[in-house]
Amino acid sequence: MTFTVFVDDNFQYMDESERYELGEFADCESAVAACKHIVDEFLAGVDRNRSADEMFADYRNFGEDPWIKSANGACRFSAWTYAQEQCSELARPNHSS
Repeated sequence: MTFTVFVDDNFQYMDESERYELGEFADCESAVAACKHIVDEFLAGVDRNRSADEMFADYRNFGEDPWIKSANGACRFSAWTYAQEQCSELARPNHSS
């Protein structure tokens, strides 16, 4: 069974011509790790002096949205949920949502 990671562009929401295939992975854990890496790369460049909500809004508007296609229905990844959790972790304490 393979786990294929596709990446959509939040800036070009619903434009499948902007989608690309990142690659195929042998297991769910590797596919999820690849998805998290894409989100983490975007968030590494976000201004940490902003609130978690502001950081997440930047991600929703301009970040990439990786997702997993597989016959295994239990292997799921929500880039938006993960990004929101990460933004809460990364936001400075005095700039929490």
